[in-house]
Amino acid sequence: MLALLALLFTVETVCAITGAIFTTDSTCSGVNVNIFTSKDAVYLNGGPQGSGGPGLPDGSYYVQVTEPNGTLLGSSVSLPAPVSSQPFVVVGGKGNCIQLSAVLSKASDGSPGYDDTSNAGGEYKVWISMDPTFPNDESKTDNFKVRANAQPGNLCVSKFYDANADGIFNNGDVPIAGWKFFVDDLCRVTPQCVMLDAGSYNVCEDTPVELNWIHTTPTCVNVTVTLGGTTNVEFGNLCLGAGGGMTLGFWSNKNGQRLETSSDFTALNAMCLRNSDGTIKMFTGSLSQQKSQLHDWLLAANASNMANMLSAQLAAMKLNVLNNKVSGTALVYAGNCGNTGVGGAFITINDLMNAAQNGNPTCGLCDDGLTPAGDPCREIQECWKTALDNANNNLNFVQPELCPFSFNPANCP
Repeated sequence: MLALLALLFTVETVCAITGAIFTTDSTCSGVNVNIFTSKDAVYLNGGPQGSGGPGLPDGSYYVQVTEPNGTLLGSSVSLPAPVSSQPFVVVGGKGNCIQLSAVLSKASDGSPGYDDTSNAGGEYKVWISMDPTFPNDESKTDNFKVRANAQPGNLCVSKFYDANADGIFNNGDVPIAGWKFFVDDLCRVTPQCVMLDAGSYNVCEDTPVELNWIHTTPTCVNVTVTLGGTTNVEFGNLCLGAGGGMTLGFWSNKNGQRLETSSDFTALNAMCLRNSDGTIKMFTGSLSQQKSQLHDWLLAANASNMANMLSAQLAAMKLNVLNNKVSGTALVYAGNCGNTGVGGAFITINDLMNAAQNGNPTCGLCDDGLTPAGDPCREIQECWKTALDNANNNLNFVQPELCPFSFNPANCP
């Protein structure tokens, strides 16, 4: 049984096709040119599209053209020698550029080329596969249109890493290649310009599998493509991750205690930190006594009084900054209690710590130290607490550079 499962897994892995194909013109330089004035003007290319992603598996492929619904119009499968029945050849992940009408025979009579589509919009679908039966899960496809005197417009979609979370493609923002998006229901990858008929289109970006990515621009826009014009769409994203934070557990154990100084406790005593009963927490006595008090206080903190739990997370973050673990200017995601970026959902560590002490304007720890369930300040204090907790656990720092990303192939092959 184990051997059979291993064999099935191996077959499935071998059959998977990565990479992409795309139609182009006779220069073989246009990417995803997909509106043509004649069938003879349609060429096929393939491989990585500037994304650094995987190319097509090396080998020779059968080619066919169908109606959008799959009705066969032309195929290379039965072509006799010296014409190859597998004319699309991939070497090093990159496919050769072939003229479709030169490598196919019509389904109707076997003559060179492919039959006309019955689709009212002049739409066709080209397929490649190593299997002459072209199973869906072992094929790559692309759609194109043929229209006499076509005058398409250009839709160009780009993606950028929004390091300052402002939702604007600024000078210095880094373009992201290989991000998947949809033009209506047609899947593409950035950066890419697509030739389309004049009209209105929904352009949507895909959401990556990795949960640490955040969209900083609308995920879908409706745009108008004009004859001979170029319409640009830009999508922004950023990812979250580590920023040097150390947890309550670290600052209460021996590793953290070795770093704690008298000046650290002087700073903590000025922050309106709160005990579970709402009173101000002060660290007193010798340095070793203060370290012991901090240990006990951090580990005993609880959210029955949200001000107490907020205080513990705030103290840990203050120690992170004082001991150069975290930059006070680092930007973090804070949800409903941020003050900058798209939707005001981001905030610097310095601003977050100040808000926890003095913010909103009477819900900071210096104004309200007792926030049980039902207290009007409890909700905002919990938001600050969560943002600090996430930062202490290295979860919500805006990363200076883009993180790995991938997409569910079921959404966008």
